[in-house]
Amino acid sequence: QVQLVESGGGLVQPGGSLRLSCASSGSSFIFYAMRWYRQAPGKQRELVASITRGGSTNYADSVKGRFTISRENAKNTVYLQMNSLKPEDTAVYYCNAEAFNRQSNFWGQGTQVTVSS
Repeated sequence: QVQLVESGGGLVQPGGSLRLSCASSGSSFIFYAMRWYRQAPGKQRELVASITRGGSTNYADSVKGRFTISRENAKNTVYLQMNSLKPEDTAVYYCNAEAFNRQSNFWGQGTQVTVSS
């Protein structure tokens, strides 16, 4: 069974930084892709950033230049470095992993990020 566990969320002032981590267990194969989503109160869940097995990345326009996604394939671990945080970045951030054979998706429990002065 595959489990994803996020960490690194918390309260930070505008302009500050946080680094989110998503550690996986129970998988013997490199995930096809790993992603970060977020959901703010009253809004739908949105894709923030993604990274493929080969290292290709994509970002939402709202976070380009501020967030960086990376992964360690051997550990099936994904990170999200968040810099220059804004209040509108406040949301629950979820880790997602797509199985190597693209037949399954796995989700973490989410971690709260609050940007406020």
